[in-house]
Amino acid sequence: MRAPARRKRSARFEEIAAEAGVSIATVDRVLNERGSVSAATRARVVAAAKRLAVPRILPDTRHGLLHIDVLLPNNSSPFFQRLTLALQRSMQMLDRRIVVHRSQLPEGDDDVIAAAILAPRHKRAGLIVTTHDTVPVRDALAAVIERGEQVVTMVTDVATPGRLHYAGIDNIAAGRTAGYFVGRLAKRPGRVLLLASRMDYRAHIDRIGGCRAALEAFPELECTPLAIEMYDDADRCYRAVAAALKQGGLTGIYNSGYGSPGVEAALRQFGARGDVVWVGHEMLDTHRAYIEEGLMDVAIDQDPDGQVISALQHLLRACGVVEDAPPEGPVEFRIFCPANVRRSAYLPAA
Repeated sequence: MRAPARRKRSARFEEIAAEAGVSIATVDRVLNERGSVSAATRARVVAAAKRLAVPRILPDTRHGLLHIDVLLPNNSSPFFQRLTLALQRSMQMLDRRIVVHRSQLPEGDDDVIAAAILAPRHKRAGLIVTTHDTVPVRDALAAVIERGEQVVTMVTDVATPGRLHYAGIDNIAAGRTAGYFVGRLAKRPGRVLLLASRMDYRAHIDRIGGCRAALEAFPELECTPLAIEMYDDADRCYRAVAAALKQGGLTGIYNSGYGSPGVEAALRQFGARGDVVWVGHEMLDTHRAYIEEGLMDVAIDQDPDGQVISALQHLLRACGVVEDAPPEGPVEFRIFCPANVRRSAYLPAA
């Protein structure tokens, strides 16, 4: 009778010791959690045991708390409300040893932003940051990267070499998408009004640039010479759109940020609903209403939950918490129109 196939023998302590370059006694202390072993040696032994497929529950190589800072702008727009909620949901799924500290910083104060980057209140394992792209901010990020901290930029990138990952959408592609829809949906030749949130944010620079590039394929449409900074303010948006409508010839609007109630008010006042193409950003309860009424044509949504998950996955893998490599590249954005807006609320009632 044929002998039964032998099961593959698991790696013995001798094999693990040889793989890790340590003694058998050290392997025993690590795997059975006896005695004092340095963190580096413990990690080396556990990594060797994983490579050799040891069929047992391996000890955790981390001890103590892992502190992560998340620095966000003090911005009350609905998108940042959604981003905050996404961060809160993700934090609830983390190991209790991972401590996430969220801080809101004034958008234009480089001194405060740089201080928060350079001087954490605890020993920080990593940093997730959403901020504008200025020289002081770049210098501060470069300094913490140089001293060994892992940095992930989220929502908008900063031109600092060495950051671990950018967790955000391809904003140039988002702007090109806006330009494509404006060009395809415009009812007549005319001018396209470009409204930007802030032009010191890389995201808005890229969105406006992408939109301009896409509109070159539509020679019958003319962009405004400069994008007008709105700072997500409804009154500024109202005045800009009202002035363009009074001037005449307006056929399209692209707003790369918020301030949408001002755009809506001007379109209503001048009876331009359905006559001027309007492409905006983020799926919000107000935007759903505008889309359903035919005021807004398309909303480009950058998936705040996806951005938070991407940022945390890359940072936690760099810190040795997550084993599998998360997806590279930007977070995919979504396109909403009257055919696919959802009925449930995007933000909880105030």
